[in-house]
Amino acid sequence: MATEEKKDENAAIWATFRDSSVAVKTILAGVLLSKLGGFLNVFIVLYLTYRGYSESEAAYALGGYGAGAVAGVLLGGTLADRLGARNATVVGMGGTAVLTAALLYLPNYPTLVAAVFLASLMAQLYRPAAASLLSGLTTGSSQVVVFGMYRWCLNVGAMAAPMVGLGLYHLDGESYTLLFWGEAAIALAYAVVAALALPRRSAEAVEEAPEEEGGTAGGYRAMLRDRRYVLFLTATLLNAIIYVQYLSTLPLDVEAHDLDLFWYTAAVSLNGFMVIAFELPLTKVTQQWRTKITVGVSFGLVGVGVALYGMPMGAAVIMGATLVWTIGEVIGGPAVFAHPATAGPAHLRSRYIGAFQFMHALGTAIGPVLGGLLFVRLGHDVWPILGVIGLAAAALGFVAVRTPPRTPTEPTDKVAAQPADA
Repeated sequence: MATEEKKDENAAIWATFRDSSVAVKTILAGVLLSKLGGFLNVFIVLYLTYRGYSESEAAYALGGYGAGAVAGVLLGGTLADRLGARNATVVGMGGTAVLTAALLYLPNYPTLVAAVFLASLMAQLYRPAAASLLSGLTTGSSQVVVFGMYRWCLNVGAMAAPMVGLGLYHLDGESYTLLFWGEAAIALAYAVVAALALPRRSAEAVEEAPEEEGGTAGGYRAMLRDRRYVLFLTATLLNAIIYVQYLSTLPLDVEAHDLDLFWYTAAVSLNGFMVIAFELPLTKVTQQWRTKITVGVSFGLVGVGVALYGMPMGAAVIMGATLVWTIGEVIGGPAVFAHPATAGPAHLRSRYIGAFQFMHALGTAIGPVLGGLLFVRLGHDVWPILGVIGLAAAALGFVAVRTPPRTPTEPTDKVAAQPADA
């Protein structure tokens, strides 16, 4: 019986993909390719030390990469509105190709850091555009599944990218030329495919955005007047701060307890396996839930899982706590990523998505710093405090998401299938 249900879920997911437009399939393939080609953040430190720069200089350059990623998703929302998703993707991927290849030939440290920052910024421009276009090209009942596919492509690409980059590195005789040119070629290929396959921006889409005060059409100021959505952004920031602790504070605590690092790497592998294997099939269930329930449960489980690291540290605690917060990620990932696309008016969709991705990126950037500072002061007692922050994110997320009104003429199953609330 369970096997039959699994086959039905896979068939439904495949049917959603099969029935999607060429543009949707292009976006999903492009997301996978762009993440597969995202070697830069993995190899930039090694490349700079190979060029003769110090470890601290390489670390600053990596910080520049992170800053570029944060700025890129925010700027991407603006460009998606002003240029259209197709043009924003072409500009971003084309710029990424040029800047990545240029790293091989720039003569000094300041120009290298500037290029790393700009390459990271350009590489993120497509994210709000892709999410906005996915939302506009899919119906309400299938958006959570489509965004589940979007996240699956991100996760698989991110997992495989270091191995692809390492393969190119060794294929080139332990040189970086083929590696960076390979990333540039992948980005350029996505730009070309996007230019050919993604829809042009229609005149109606340009005209539908009303003029805001001060002559700015559909700006971030208009989005910030949506107080419920600002609460959702706050919840996103707090959840991202807590979520990233498994990559920063957890290894510090494992080392402080003199535990075998095997258990830490096993926990990280468990998270990756569960997200890739179960998140997309589970969307057939979670898309029937109210978005506010999904967000609250997801963020709450992440907070509880992180707090459980505060138990006496050992292999069972590491694996068990990771399992709890990973279940939260699997339950809520697609719905959380789908919600910004339908949380506000259509003409502000890219700004809503850009702001969400900015807050998520900001949380993952400041989370390691905050967690590290707290760990230095509190040691193992840091985990309950982090767990409380996670539960606060759950409460804010639950309150922030509006419950859509149910009209008498609207079938119950249609209402339940809505992935995000207006």
